[in-house]
Amino acid sequence: MVGDAQLANAGKPIIKSLYNEHPDVTAFTAERVAEVRSERRITIEGFGPEDDFEAGGPTDIKPVLAFEHTGLPSDMLHATRNFVSPSPIQAQCWPIILAGRDLIGIAATGSGKTLGFGLPMLRHIAAQRDNGVVSGKGPFAIVMAPTRELALQINQVLEEAGSQCSVRTVCVYGGVPKGPQVAALKSGVEVVVGTPGRMEDLLNDGVLQLKKVTYAVLDEADRMLDLGFEPHIRAIMGLTRADRQTLMFSATWPAAVQKLAIAFLSHPVKVTIGSQDLAASHSITQRVDVIDPNARDGRLLELLQQYHGAKGRKNRVIIFVLYKKEAPRVEQLLSRKGWKAVAIHGDISQQQRTDAVDKFKSGVVPLLIATDVAARGLDIPDVEVVINYSFPLTTEDYVHRIGRTGRAGKTGIAHTFFCAGPDKPRAGELINVLREAGQEVPAELLKFGTAVKKKESKMYGAHFRDVDVHAKASKVTFDDD
Repeated sequence: MVGDAQLANAGKPIIKSLYNEHPDVTAFTAERVAEVRSERRITIEGFGPEDDFEAGGPTDIKPVLAFEHTGLPSDMLHATRNFVSPSPIQAQCWPIILAGRDLIGIAATGSGKTLGFGLPMLRHIAAQRDNGVVSGKGPFAIVMAPTRELALQINQVLEEAGSQCSVRTVCVYGGVPKGPQVAALKSGVEVVVGTPGRMEDLLNDGVLQLKKVTYAVLDEADRMLDLGFEPHIRAIMGLTRADRQTLMFSATWPAAVQKLAIAFLSHPVKVTIGSQDLAASHSITQRVDVIDPNARDGRLLELLQQYHGAKGRKNRVIIFVLYKKEAPRVEQLLSRKGWKAVAIHGDISQQQRTDAVDKFKSGVVPLLIATDVAARGLDIPDVEVVINYSFPLTTEDYVHRIGRTGRAGKTGIAHTFFCAGPDKPRAGELINVLREAGQEVPAELLKFGTAVKKKESKMYGAHFRDVDVHAKASKVTFDDD
């Protein structure tokens, strides 16, 4: 496993087993556990060589249905005070992580996974301190995320979660001066959240030390691979104790992510919320227009009137385009027609991008036009509608795009333009996603056929389960946008 074995051997053993099953949970019968998992669309299994986990068997770990079932003290449950009950990923992940197991979580963004790994992290850090495994300045835990926006969002959640139990966090990311990040690290923090690139920069500068890290999280692992961060992740993890507890979350489960799990995790338990195949959230209504490319502008204006104008132009709508040249063109089209819109794409500065996102988040400008690359990691609550002006290069990106809506128990609408020429090869996969979510499949889309070609790439691996995760994937590269 990737990690420093010498650090592990020289240090005190990590205290990982921190879970005592609540009597209410102990009382759950096997039938009740199966029923809970079925209702919440939870699938649980082992993964990897020497897998010893058996759902429903002696090694199973039952889900919890109430916050007090975790056994965590009130200061560590502070962040749950406004919630009624755990989300599905929290219900199953909390007892597994507190029991000391490594974990793979397959779940969409917006599923509550940050607290899913964040609250056990607080308990883990306290246990290491109390038992003399770590002392002095941290960090004792790290969280890696693919983008600045996602890192900031995670940091905000963890900052509040740890506010009552002396757990301090810092967020490190590129595109801004290092000074304030360096100062925070020097003053001492328990948790570092950040992008792999900036984390590695700070390691090379000698201001970030990972020798005391006993808990590591990789969030949106599929996105990190997609953005080429694997070498950075390997370098960073190689500087932590080899016996650390490691958690990995991903929205999809392609071969490349499976390889990462084998490299970094030890006897993990795998928890899937929904489907591990390419699947969209069932809280999103998906609509598809098979359309001529030249008819998209007129149709977009009609949809904006339907989804936005009719609602007083207050609700948030994201319009996705494929190429960065399309974003300003669509922005100008909408501005000419009297709509308030901003665009984010690869040809604008980090400051312009931040300003645009802030305007959209605050509701000052309720329409956001974005490319896939520019929007990665953005977490914006209360997006009611996603419009795909251009279909993305992969169906995985389609699932990620429409997952911007229908989050945290709310419903959403995704309306997609599908053009016969460029998009036809992805018709079969799109049909599968629509059918899995119980959505209507337009007759015009079915005309393209339902076949799904088996394909493999470095970015996404194969889209079938019968793959050898140890085999080397072929390399495919695209422009950055």
